[in-house]
Amino acid sequence: MCTSLTYTNSRGDHFLDRTMDFDLDFDARIMVMPRHYTVAGDAGTYTTQYGFVGAGRQLDHEMYSDGVNEHGLAIAALYFPSNVQYLEDTPADKLGIAPQDFVAWALGNASSLTDLAAKVQQVALIDVPTEMLGGTPPLHFIVSDRTGQTKLLEPTSGDLHLIDDPVGVMTNSPRLDWHLQNLSTYGTLTNQERPLAPLMGKTLKTQGPGTGALGLPGDFTSPSRFIRTTFLKNYADQTTTIPGSLNLLQHLLNAVTIPKGVKLKDDGHSDYTQYRGYMSLTDLAYYLEPYDNQVLQGVTLSDDLLDNLTEPTEYPITHAVHLQDLTATQPSK
Repeated sequence: MCTSLTYTNSRGDHFLDRTMDFDLDFDARIMVMPRHYTVAGDAGTYTTQYGFVGAGRQLDHEMYSDGVNEHGLAIAALYFPSNVQYLEDTPADKLGIAPQDFVAWALGNASSLTDLAAKVQQVALIDVPTEMLGGTPPLHFIVSDRTGQTKLLEPTSGDLHLIDDPVGVMTNSPRLDWHLQNLSTYGTLTNQERPLAPLMGKTLKTQGPGTGALGLPGDFTSPSRFIRTTFLKNYADQTTTIPGSLNLLQHLLNAVTIPKGVKLKDDGHSDYTQYRGYMSLTDLAYYLEPYDNQVLQGVTLSDDLLDNLTEPTEYPITHAVHLQDLTATQPSK
């Protein structure tokens, strides 16, 4: 289970970020994929046109859960249980892609939302398991580009198409249309104080500020995370810089980050936020924040990197907790 959102600051910089919530530790690291590289995917081979960077691993082949490419197209995969419909075999007129390979294929072959919308019509998602998970993951995908628009791919039938996401938020099941309808249940929420009306002739006193958000759900279910993220994204103060925006996005994801042990599955294992990924579509950078080190660690797709890279390259993440000893520096007078 995961949460994702897009964001545009007052300067027009665009971002896509996400939590990766799962009980199996993916040991994700930042990996850069070169242009014109052939990948032996689970449902067949495909070749990248564009270079990209994201959270990935080199296992039996290169796999990604999210990332941004050299044209500023960004995508993230999230779980979508009880809703997906994959094909068993690849139709003769389409390219077969395993769901776990779709992120890498899209980043390597689409330059924009418009381009991806056209190309997914020639793609079929094939029910091919991945050894790491012992099955085929039920996935849907949130996508954005340098226009700042947000679209989803919900593979609920064999025909793939992108749908508009007007709030720029995605969690897990149910489908987006259900989540958008559910927003109306919380349409009275606000960031302003709501005065209390007299009750049976008694003047009521508040217990403190924050009455505008009374009723905002605080649990870790998919519908609650969708509502909470949409509310916070809507009312948070606008930022003006890329560093300031990344800092805000950290704070927004704090509201849906799951510590180990607080969300147990039926088998006793704990879903937790093993990393948070931040994609800057403006400066083509990917930042990863692991569970045990809340310092953003990133790689930017520079011209030099893209022009000279010939093999997928991993950048291991530092997991040590970051502490800064202020006595090690000379205090100002």
